[in-house]
Amino acid sequence: MMKRIFDLTLAGILLFFLGLPMLFIAWAIKMTSRAPVLYWADRVGLNNKIFKMPKFRTMRLETPAVATHLLVDPDKYLTPAGRFLRKTSLDELPQLFNILKGDMSFVGPRPALFNQDDLIALRTLKGIHRVIPGLTGWAQINGRDDLAIPVKVEFDEYYIRNYSFWLDMNILFITLQKVIRKEGVQH
Repeated sequence: MMKRIFDLTLAGILLFFLGLPMLFIAWAIKMTSRAPVLYWADRVGLNNKIFKMPKFRTMRLETPAVATHLLVDPDKYLTPAGRFLRKTSLDELPQLFNILKGDMSFVGPRPALFNQDDLIALRTLKGIHRVIPGLTGWAQINGRDDLAIPVKVEFDEYYIRNYSFWLDMNILFITLQKVIRKEGVQH
């Protein structure tokens, strides 16, 4: 319950302060791309239910629906504003609405794409599917897309076994440091 109250409070505060910058980002995307401002990804949430997760669009319309690190040449799919939005993680800001809605939390296992069958199966086997996914998580701060799926699931499992409010605060603090330093973002 404390985690949900924290999520609602922080998401509300951030949306209040970031509302205007988010409108500016939306305008910049619209001015530099013919595609919609938001990209809605089908993601796997609590109990393996699919939910729609918005991101500011950073990739062109013709981009295949796979994890970015699986693209042969991801840079060729980036929109003019996409590189900056990804490097600064500003493309993730619309997920604050998922947090308000309850589809996501600030901290938890990062939601899998609907077609990441191997990740979904392993997480289900380990019981990770019974946790609300997060904007950031233990695996995110320990390697992000550089991690092999079994290693990512080990980090998810560690998080679940060792969950505490203070672990969440630590993960958020480290995430903020990594975002400021632009660490762990490949494309």
